[in-house]
Amino acid sequence: MSKPIKATNDFVVKFANVNGSGSASANELFARSILPMGVPVATRNIFPSNIQGLPTWFEVRVSGKGWVGRRGGCDLMVAMNPQTWDKDIASIDAGGYLFYDSSKPMPESKFRSDIHVIGMPLTEICNRTYKDPRQRQLFKNIIYVGALSAILDIDLAVVEKLISDQYGSKQQLLDSNIQAVRMGHAYANENLAAICALKVAKSDAVGNRIFINGNEAAALGCVYGGATVAAWYPITPSTSLAEAFMKHCRKLRIDPESKKNKFAIIQAEDEIAAIGAVIGAGWNGARAFTATSGPGISLMQEFLGLAYFAEVPAVIFDVQRGGPSTGMPTRTQQADILLCAYASHGDTKHVLLFPEDPRELFEMAAQSLDLAERLQTPIFVMEDLDIGMNDWLCAPLTWDDSRRYDRGKLMSAEDLEAGKTFGRYLDVDGDAIPYRTLPGVHPTKGAYFTRGTSRDRFAKYSEEGAVYADNMQRLVRKFETAKSLVPAPVKRKAREAARFGVIYFGSTSAAMGEALVALEAQGLHLDTMRLRAFPFSDEVVDFINAHDQVFIVEQNRDAQMRMLLVNECAIDPARFISVLHYDGTPITARFITAAIAERLQIKAKEAAE
Repeated sequence: MSKPIKATNDFVVKFANVNGSGSASANELFARSILPMGVPVATRNIFPSNIQGLPTWFEVRVSGKGWVGRRGGCDLMVAMNPQTWDKDIASIDAGGYLFYDSSKPMPESKFRSDIHVIGMPLTEICNRTYKDPRQRQLFKNIIYVGALSAILDIDLAVVEKLISDQYGSKQQLLDSNIQAVRMGHAYANENLAAICALKVAKSDAVGNRIFINGNEAAALGCVYGGATVAAWYPITPSTSLAEAFMKHCRKLRIDPESKKNKFAIIQAEDEIAAIGAVIGAGWNGARAFTATSGPGISLMQEFLGLAYFAEVPAVIFDVQRGGPSTGMPTRTQQADILLCAYASHGDTKHVLLFPEDPRELFEMAAQSLDLAERLQTPIFVMEDLDIGMNDWLCAPLTWDDSRRYDRGKLMSAEDLEAGKTFGRYLDVDGDAIPYRTLPGVHPTKGAYFTRGTSRDRFAKYSEEGAVYADNMQRLVRKFETAKSLVPAPVKRKAREAARFGVIYFGSTSAAMGEALVALEAQGLHLDTMRLRAFPFSDEVVDFINAHDQVFIVEQNRDAQMRMLLVNECAIDPARFISVLHYDGTPITARFITAAIAERLQIKAKEAAE
């Protein structure tokens, strides 16, 4: 028997359940009960794309140090799914704990000798207490939450308050849930005392941070950023973004006097219609967006080319999931980078933003609406399922009420009346961004024909090669202008001189920070750069050139960010070392640490030889 893992405010609990069993709300209740004790948690919901019957897992990382990424491994497995028993038992770290329903005897061969078993007859307790089969299933989940609160020293009063907050107006549900959680707590106190050395102790490490998922934060960012039109087609994992925007608009975008909506939300017949509506709204002067995932981006290609070439503002939230084709709809990846960077046929380049967490996603959602109008082009906000659908502990969302929207270069009726020259695709000041007019701005001036075919600087149809080339070259110059407008990369210098660097982006940031601490503990020091946008600034090239080699950490099979850097920055591919994770689960600190440490040790050996 291995020595039991002993830890306070630093462990991972993993729940193995069956989808549709009602476990999700109970597991979330467990996670949220730790936060009021002042102890940070990070949760990851790993679930199937069917309605019910398949395995689902829910990870709760308790981290007094405040790490919000996946660590890897499991210290306490709550095994409630016979289908995945063997896999779940195998995933427990040596010295860890197994909590299971011991109502039926299990053969010795089904356990490991190096873990510690905590059995509780959950089914037996439920069968004695409840007659209805559905109640037996649902309250079994609440009973084990009560038992875990006793085993881990979680304040039962906190758990009961969360239940009261949820069911306060429904007395029958409130009473029955309180009864179930107390039943589990009492049983564990009487029969399972001092059986586990994992504990939660009150702290003040949470501070003023909030617990929020990315899609909710993005929707709020769109509201604060001035979006008034959303067009979407339901697709996992982006649907909740559009639904959250609708919820917030119904609260914040109703005219107080007329009671009329000051917004338009369109659930289109497909993704093609959705992006078409967004482009139409952007052309008309509204701030508009759509939320989708990889399959939706694939369908939007032709319209995205129109918006790029006709220079119409649009914002696209790509909540990336596992592909290709239908792929893994409820798993996370960062595999749409090239699809979005060069979306549509012909020569196109699109602006991409890479938020690291819900807080930054809130900011980038609002910023994307400014950038779309400033640059008159589609802007892609590259979320992924991990950020979009999981709750993250992050800094509060803040907004400066004095902030004014950047509407870009709009020619007004006064400008036109004063005789200013208007050419829809005319570069008047060298930044390659032309002026635009909105429909109806002037009764006789400022009109132009918006087309997807080649035209000259005054929007007049032309297929002359020189005219076409002139316009395409201006679009390249406009992309250069974008470098100074998009969010700059974030650099971190190692404590010691470093020959190697690391580039990472998006949700990978959460595990990356912890991995760097682990690498430093091994004497391995690296400079880092977190990319926040494409096009890449000169800082990115300078960072790469300043190191012998640079690791690129990303969650896809084909090293898409590496390819984009090679293509756009003319870097020798041999300068890069890819760290790739693409099984659909969020990358872990342990994975990054092991991958980089192994390669650095190989490099050190080669240098010595």
